[in-house]
Amino acid sequence: MPIKIPANLPATQVLQNENIFVITNERANTQDIRPLRILILNLMPTKITTETQLARMLGNTPLQIETELLAVGRVPKNTAMEHMLAFYKSFNDVKNEFFDGMIITGAPVEQMPFEEVEYWKELCDIMEWTKTHVYSTFHICWAAQAALYYHYGVDKVPLKEKLFGVFDHKVTHKGSILFRGFDDVFKVPHSRHTTIRKEDIAKIDSLKILAESDEAGVYAFSTHGGRQIFITGHSEYDAETLDKEYRRDKDAGLPIKPPKNYFPNDDDTKPPVCSWRSGANLLYSNWLNYFVYQATPYDLNKMEKFEIQP
Repeated sequence: MPIKIPANLPATQVLQNENIFVITNERANTQDIRPLRILILNLMPTKITTETQLARMLGNTPLQIETELLAVGRVPKNTAMEHMLAFYKSFNDVKNEFFDGMIITGAPVEQMPFEEVEYWKELCDIMEWTKTHVYSTFHICWAAQAALYYHYGVDKVPLKEKLFGVFDHKVTHKGSILFRGFDDVFKVPHSRHTTIRKEDIAKIDSLKILAESDEAGVYAFSTHGGRQIFITGHSEYDAETLDKEYRRDKDAGLPIKPPKNYFPNDDDTKPPVCSWRSGANLLYSNWLNYFVYQATPYDLNKMEKFEIQP
């Protein structure tokens, strides 16, 4: 089954060109099926790029997915107001609704203390709301750090230099169904200045570490049952995303090294090779299947509150 998104969303044409099955709202309304309702809180400044990346991941599954886009904070500088008004909702618009799953993206604010982020209070309200209105919440990069801090009191730690590149990972929790079907070693892009210490996560009995990297540290951890999932990398990235970040910072005169293990022979004059796409698709497919589709009650109003274990 396809992903259900507005016909005039920019991601629609991109995904159709990639032969990813997209269905419009009008066509979906003729089908007698309850789609999975997925709310996406998009905190990235490049809204349209992130929408397309996540829609691509969610669309590669047999399930019918209905997405809603959510925004917080000030008006983004890199996205037209017309786009925001046409496709995004505010928290007040959705706070009385229930969702099978939710994705909270990363944000380029990781070097700031959480409390100094402009929309921190609203984000805390949303993270608290997920415990009663979302069955499984999927946190990406900074969002994983923010949720760990809000729900469990564990703070992020600054790195000596930016973790930037594509790194080898391995599944360390062998029974994890989130990583069912993964190779012994799989690759994931990272782009961040901060990290989470493994020993801090290990102190929380209700969290289990699922996958790690010798260079990038803890990659994935979750609560038992998967009501909260935390991913520290960017498996959803396009092949060119790290390249664009690298060129942007280089052109701005910032101290940036080429992404590790990204360009052929580390030669930044050559086009990068995407080595993480299959694992990325499997990650989102497993999340949607095992933690959303097979776990969420048919009547979302009957969802049980998720209790945080100290």
